[in-house]
Amino acid sequence: MKSIRRFSTRSLHGRIAHIIGRRIIGGDYEEGETLPNEDAFGIELSVSRTALREAFKVLAAKGLLESKPKVGTKVKHKTQWNMLDPDVLAWHFETSPSVDFLKSLFEMRQIFEPNAAAMAAKRRTDEQLQVISDAYYAMENTEQDTQAVLDSDLAFHLGIVDASGNPFMHSMGMMIETALMGSFHLSSAKPRAQVSSLPAHKAVFIGIRDKDPERARFEMQQLLDKAVEDARYTLLSNHELSTENFTL
Repeated sequence: MKSIRRFSTRSLHGRIAHIIGRRIIGGDYEEGETLPNEDAFGIELSVSRTALREAFKVLAAKGLLESKPKVGTKVKHKTQWNMLDPDVLAWHFETSPSVDFLKSLFEMRQIFEPNAAAMAAKRRTDEQLQVISDAYYAMENTEQDTQAVLDSDLAFHLGIVDASGNPFMHSMGMMIETALMGSFHLSSAKPRAQVSSLPAHKAVFIGIRDKDPERARFEMQQLLDKAVEDARYTLLSNHELSTENFTL
């Protein structure tokens, strides 16, 4: 999958962290494996030890690495990775995400987003409703199968999270922005998936507009169920799973 983040200009150690982080997520280095020593990395990447150590610090903060004196730098177990870190999420999508990763991602969305929609129906302001409305009609009126549609889709979902009025949900929504965009890329790969999802998006919008929490919750669950099926179709088409491997 192509890059789903718009990476800004990086510092040298940031670029090194990006290279090594992708390798870890992609399985080039296994859990528990000791990374090549600094001299080997320095020669391969043409960087100084100082820049390399700064990159290791970045990756350690994301839960990917741990360094110990006389032992070296090792890859930590996946359970210790910060899965809500935007870079960690992006690297998963950029290195052919596993079925287990995608199932976990959609499970998280199915727990989180229907409740956010219900809360938005209770608490949204007129201004917040306008943001959600604008995002929906942008999806409806924008040329399909373009980045603009995905951007509008993301704005729709994040607008709902914001309208929930819960600061913890708002923070989580911003953290999972990369995950949302990645799952949109996957589910929208099915032909005309974006067009066929418009009625479900509109139903969520109407539930929030009419201040009907249970309808908003139900319609968001329906929308996500469809996204799962579209993602499943894509994986089946790419021969990445059998029919029974991707169900929620």
